[in-house]
Amino acid sequence: MSLPQIRNIGIIAHVDHGKTTLVDAMFKQAGIFRENQHVAERVMDSNDLEREKGITILSKVASVRYKDIKINIVDTPGHADFGGEVERVLSMVDGVLLVVDAFEGPMPQTRFVLKKAFENGLKPVVCVNKIDRPGARPHEAYDKTIDLFIDLGAEEEDLFFPHIYTSGVAGFARTEPEAHDTDMRELFETVINSIPPPSVEFEGPLLLRINNLDYNDYVGRMFGGKILRGTVKIGDRLSHLKPDGGKVQGFNVTKLWTYEGVDLKEITEASAGEIVMLAGVDNIDLFDTVATPDSTEALPAIKIEPSTLSMNFYPNQSPLAGKDGGKFLTIHKIRERLEKEEHVSVSIQIDPDSPADAVKVRARGELQLAILIETMRREGYEMAISRPQVILKRDESGQIVEPYELVTLELPAESMGDVMEELARRKGEMRDMLQQNDSVRLEYVIPTRGLIGFRTIYLTLTRGLGILSSLFDGYGIYKGEVVSRTNGSLIAKDPGKITRYAYEGIQERGTLFYPVGTEVYVGMVVGANSRDDDMVVNITLQKAANNMRSATSDATTVLDSHRDFSLEQALAWLRDDELLEVTPKQLRFRKRILDHSERRVAERRAEVVV
Repeated sequence: MSLPQIRNIGIIAHVDHGKTTLVDAMFKQAGIFRENQHVAERVMDSNDLEREKGITILSKVASVRYKDIKINIVDTPGHADFGGEVERVLSMVDGVLLVVDAFEGPMPQTRFVLKKAFENGLKPVVCVNKIDRPGARPHEAYDKTIDLFIDLGAEEEDLFFPHIYTSGVAGFARTEPEAHDTDMRELFETVINSIPPPSVEFEGPLLLRINNLDYNDYVGRMFGGKILRGTVKIGDRLSHLKPDGGKVQGFNVTKLWTYEGVDLKEITEASAGEIVMLAGVDNIDLFDTVATPDSTEALPAIKIEPSTLSMNFYPNQSPLAGKDGGKFLTIHKIRERLEKEEHVSVSIQIDPDSPADAVKVRARGELQLAILIETMRREGYEMAISRPQVILKRDESGQIVEPYELVTLELPAESMGDVMEELARRKGEMRDMLQQNDSVRLEYVIPTRGLIGFRTIYLTLTRGLGILSSLFDGYGIYKGEVVSRTNGSLIAKDPGKITRYAYEGIQERGTLFYPVGTEVYVGMVVGANSRDDDMVVNITLQKAANNMRSATSDATTVLDSHRDFSLEQALAWLRDDELLEVTPKQLRFRKRILDHSERRVAERRAEVVV
């Protein structure tokens, strides 16, 4: 049988190096969209959060046709928290398009993904992007990429990798930066000539490993990946095997799709090498094997980076629960939604030892958890969230060990002292430092605990100019307590609305989180105390009404502005005895125990040395 006219490529790059914009340009020039069709920018970032944050969260598949060849393009996340997505994508493709910014060159996350590509035996095509950007240094970026290949132990022949110079925004690809090509033809030609056809078996019984999961209200569970052997047709009787050799379940293929452009297209048959989606069975997970009924060969699961953080999801039981338009408030509904997420996400896991009144979720990092929470609140869920905790283990000698991250930071030289001081406070140890003109590149090893909430502080210290990426570096000796915050909480004494009179008096004690007129309840945290201890404040106090007038009664005090929190900032600010109340409209801090006297009793008990 002749080779399939297919190329399966993964696009990998550091955050914000323009890979999704590059895919947009390929779509437009391959005729995916009609002349009069409105095309949203970053079409592969279909999730609202992806568009807002400007990052890719979920890997997606789309296809273009060039000449007689179909090119399946798999877009992958560049952020370390979504490294699990990268791992599973690389098992579906036969080559990678490595996108490198012509100004910044290859970055730490590029290193991580490229190393994974080499481990999977994938051939890279290097795409030096944004060559029309002011200050672009395409030749220097290419040289740095060669250095990176050498650092990663590439073979000598791999150093002569195919490369192309592009601009996703302007929509051109060139073999040299100074050439005058005005379309993407050279990129298509390079991909077709340099990426090999799928390495698969056309004859023999069907074999497919599940790398993609989805859900459709009409057909139920959808699942798929690259067909490694044989052919699949509608109506085929197949078996579904677990990687650990677990129970085999038979099913009939009820639907079959392949990717055409950015949409799924129903088909009746597909052969080895094609990336497909199927329907026909619900109880199926990532990395399960689909094969013919007589098969017993379950493929091994793909190894991904372990979860390093856990967090408890509670039902929202505050006095204001249900008042912000939330539709799903019970722990049953929250658990149901998290189980659905566990089925489609590589590195989200529900802890089977969750307490009865909560769902404990494990994940790769705080950004991944924040994305999950933000998605749920937009869907109408209300919940209370605990502070993220690192997952500790015991080694062979019984000693407690904790996860560590290898962190690479690029920052302006003048911010270096403040950043190094903050990292030292968080138990970080410097591994390397490199001066580059007006900027510095630092490499640190730091406990995962030390990174919680660090990104926001880092952006403040570097005036938004700092770049940070982290990779899991393994488990190491527990480093002792990391001080998360130095401010206590200002806690509402009574229910009601924040008054201007109360705000004026309390703003001298610290920073308030909500404006005048906000409804509060007993035990709600309304601000940060300027000192380390908690303070109960009468934030709803009304001015006494009397007939007396004083010389200063009409003087107006200027109110300090309240502090707004993003979801990531709010999760990092929490202490262990606090929860974050998340509703479709509000983020509220609260004490776990709302009643003041009950809370004092609990605190005194905790202080008793056993």
